[in-house]
Amino acid sequence: MSSTSTSTSGSGERPSYPVKSSAKSLRNQAIMVSLLVGCALITLLTTVGIIYMLIVESSGFFSGENIDLWTFLTGTEWSVGRTQGDTFDYGIWPLLSGTLRITVIAMALALPLGLITAIYLSEYAPKGVRAILKPTLEIIAGIPTVVLGFFAVKFITPNLLAPLGEIAQLGENFRTFNAAAAGIAVGILCIPLVASLAEDALRAVPRSLREGAYGLGSTKLETTIKVIVPAALSGIVSAFLLAVARAIGETMVVALAAGSSPNFTADPRLPSQTMTGFIVHTFKSESVVPGTVGYHSIYAVAAVLFLITFVITLVGQIVRMRYREVYN
Repeated sequence: MSSTSTSTSGSGERPSYPVKSSAKSLRNQAIMVSLLVGCALITLLTTVGIIYMLIVESSGFFSGENIDLWTFLTGTEWSVGRTQGDTFDYGIWPLLSGTLRITVIAMALALPLGLITAIYLSEYAPKGVRAILKPTLEIIAGIPTVVLGFFAVKFITPNLLAPLGEIAQLGENFRTFNAAAAGIAVGILCIPLVASLAEDALRAVPRSLREGAYGLGSTKLETTIKVIVPAALSGIVSAFLLAVARAIGETMVVALAAGSSPNFTADPRLPSQTMTGFIVHTFKSESVVPGTVGYHSIYAVAAVLFLITFVITLVGQIVRMRYREVYN
């Protein structure tokens, strides 16, 4: 139903406008709210389902008489899926150390380069240069991770790391599959992520802060380092933590370039198996049968991986709320 409304002001008469039915508007609003609530519930139920699956399946790993949680969390030897019979080592630290070693190498490359790129794009780059660099970063972000894995094996190790090892006169050179090459490739993968999110945080800083710093006699570099970067700190830290979570959860690069040998060592020249790499190699193994220890070990490692990324995400939310700047 619709009606027309007219009103007069003085001697003139205002034109009439159609008034939409309030019942129809309320019905449309209720439909949209229901759709939004449904989408939110799907996300929540999916997360709950993943957690339930990890708890149920990983509990089968610890149901055996010779497996306990403390040894799993503190042990430094891992041979599940590599030995036959009931005797095996199941300490998570060889897989965890491989993951952390590659993540540290990746972040040592991605965080400074990504932040410098973001500062340049936000504060210094002319429009023409920015129009070229932004699509380039998007192209890098769109490269399939399996391609970066082959790039690490075929280019980074023989052309970058092997000559570096010869120059440094290392006693043992870089292996064909090693943590350093995988870390560099993952770092290349994370640079666009850091640069894009950090640039958004920098460009969100109000121009009034820049003008105020210039008015006090600060140079452009001083304004950037002492005013703009601190003002965008929450967004920059969030970008860093998101990149860390991305590096920890990376699969194809480490599965191809890092190797499949779980080693509890800090030497980046040696092969390393990450938690995601173990999951991939074990899942594709024909010897893994549902219901066995090797099968349940996949979910036990996945539960640790999920817990680590959850903690990183939670820390990111806390940092964002703690250091968030609100401007009017």
